[in-house]
Amino acid sequence: MANMTASALQAFLDGHFPASGIEVLSAGGMRAEIMLPVGKQHLRPGGSVSGPVMMTLADTAMYMAILAELGPVAMAVTSSLNINFLRRPDPVDMFARAELFKLGKRLAMGEVKIFSRGSDDMVAHATCTYSIPPV
Repeated sequence: MANMTASALQAFLDGHFPASGIEVLSAGGMRAEIMLPVGKQHLRPGGSVSGPVMMTLADTAMYMAILAELGPVAMAVTSSLNINFLRRPDPVDMFARAELFKLGKRLAMGEVKIFSRGSDDMVAHATCTYSIPPV
């Protein structure tokens, strides 16, 4: 299958997950970077970005990195996601940077680093494994 550009990934994401609000910033070379404009609906009590939002970012970033390499394989699914929350995120836009370590015929594995806008300090780190359907 053909590789997907960031704009093709954005169209795919908007078509399959129109309510996500996630923007694909870059993709290719076994990597992807996405951004979520954070709103009130993403905050937990106390005003920080919620854990489920950061898990969604990690999962989506990995999905975009995989699709950037394989093309529009809609049925690729998460088989595991482990996340460590490192520090309290500010209530600002969030960035997730995914990097694939392995992209095989049946499995893909990589890591995702999550940041708050304006900071170089990671707020969360995730490892993900995806199951890729047979072609």
